[in-house]
Amino acid sequence: MRPDPALEGAGIAATGGVGAATGAPIGLGTSQLERLLAKGRFRATLAMLGPAFVAAIAYVDPGNFATNISGGAKFGYLLLWVVLAANLMAMLIQYLSAKVGIATDRTFPELFRENYPRAASRGMWVQAEIMAMSTDVAEFVGAALGLNLLFGVPLLWAGVMTGFIAFGILELQTHGFRRFELAITALLGIIFLGFLYETLKIGPTVHGSLSGLVPHLGDSESLYVAVGIIGATVMPHAIYLHSALTKNRVPMRDDRERSRVLRFERLDIVIALTCAGLVNMAMLAVSAKLFHATGHTDVDGVQAAYHGFANQVGGFAALAFAVALFASGASSSSVGTYAGQVVMSGFINVRISVLLRRAVTMVPALIVLAIGVSPTEALVLSQVVLSFGIPAALIPLVMLTMRKDVMGVHVNRPLTTVVGVVLAALITSLNIYLLYKQLL
Repeated sequence: MRPDPALEGAGIAATGGVGAATGAPIGLGTSQLERLLAKGRFRATLAMLGPAFVAAIAYVDPGNFATNISGGAKFGYLLLWVVLAANLMAMLIQYLSAKVGIATDRTFPELFRENYPRAASRGMWVQAEIMAMSTDVAEFVGAALGLNLLFGVPLLWAGVMTGFIAFGILELQTHGFRRFELAITALLGIIFLGFLYETLKIGPTVHGSLSGLVPHLGDSESLYVAVGIIGATVMPHAIYLHSALTKNRVPMRDDRERSRVLRFERLDIVIALTCAGLVNMAMLAVSAKLFHATGHTDVDGVQAAYHGFANQVGGFAALAFAVALFASGASSSSVGTYAGQVVMSGFINVRISVLLRRAVTMVPALIVLAIGVSPTEALVLSQVVLSFGIPAALIPLVMLTMRKDVMGVHVNRPLTTVVGVVLAALITSLNIYLLYKQLL
């Protein structure tokens, strides 16, 4: 990837090894990070923001639309606390992944391959590819639905168009990672503004929203949707991806500079995932007010939600919803392909062209669109499948970041490790209970 001219001007190169301004080795004189900080904290902070915004797009993909709308319509504000809890989980998990890239100059999959047997790496790659295809189902179906609702494009052709759009966004990486980050951040902004408008227009009740923040569940159906929300929020491919987004993004000379970059990344994560969390909570709360409170509890899909917005609020609200849905699908699809590259190159050290990967992973989604499977059912089911992939990513991530021989001075604190283990155990237990309930 070529250095980004905009970041070079700010004192950061896209790859490490040579000073951007002088061409001198990083170890001589003033480092690039120090030169950047000398330009002012505000400018330095803006230059350092970005990786978490790319990862955050996975937290507002079309699967979130399906699970949040379904949850809000069926159960009102009941599952609002699940969205909040999942977002808080995501902050810690994404930080651990980002820390791997900064502290070790490796991606999480690369680090796993270096520290575990080859058979384990291949097994991790296989399950990660299955998760990637489940992700693509949600992203392609969502973007296709967005195009269908906006322009009447048939779903199958809309899915093909989504593939080309995603590839176009990925091409921005060849001109520097900053352009890719800014494009994804802009699309995240569109989604955020769309649901800000919906929230202000529809006005979810304060009492209902607050009651939904009290942890409780109803029947097994609400548990099914709750697990889907977790699967849609804590995305396995985002866990693998974040380490690649921070690896060598800023040339660092020593552990002191790595610690400073980690502080910037923590801020990046808090801002980006707070935005994503607010979008998700707005989705569910708007659905609860618009559909559940008016007796339309059968609204369980994005198409029905679109028509509900049009009929009950107006055409502009429906348009804002469809635009946000398309932005979500197009951006998350490109990010998902990027994550697939990271997974394959990291776990089995094989690299293929982005075009080939895009073509292969989009096949299941196109089949879903071609045979006429309910888009909403496909979206929700894909998110439940993704929830089963979270422990497979989270457990080894915690195991690696708790090892001092791997992380050095940036090894997890004991409390961080305990919280990570508890999260992995909680998500695994929820999945097992859900499977038990579904098989009864």
